[in-house]
Amino acid sequence: MVRSARPDGPDGQQSLGDLVAGAAKDMSQLVRYEISLAKSELKMDARRLGIAAALAVVGLFVGCLLVVLLCFAFAYGLVAAGIWVWAAFLIVAGTCLLLIGLAGLIAYGRVRKVTGMKMTRKTVVDDLSMLRRNEPSANGNAPAISNAEASLGTGTHPEISARP
Repeated sequence: MVRSARPDGPDGQQSLGDLVAGAAKDMSQLVRYEISLAKSELKMDARRLGIAAALAVVGLFVGCLLVVLLCFAFAYGLVAAGIWVWAAFLIVAGTCLLLIGLAGLIAYGRVRKVTGMKMTRKTVVDDLSMLRRNEPSANGNAPAISNAEASLGTGTHPEISARP
């Protein structure tokens, strides 16, 4: 986050209050961006789940229609071909189960494409590691500023300690 403001202090440095205000502004903006990213990912996942649910419902509905319409026609066609009546109806039932299973596989494939907010988790982990300042992020990037530079040469503060 680049600022275009010039330092206002007497020797060209910003005051502590200005630095804290800028950090608070940056943190609130970061949180807003993270929330926005999470919302957009949830919308995409909800859309994918909706499509998968609609396909599952359509598959079940078509399966029911298939049972009603084709069971009798197919079974009587098999009987006309010389197969026993009970065997013809078993063959029809197996065919219907096969088609219902195919619709279920299509719905399962759509549900597997749900991302689970991967991008949001990655950016939150990166942001937290950047805030800790000493620990590299999950992608291996080290923070831009170390604790020694952040203390401005006054030594380390015992109340601000690194994570154990």
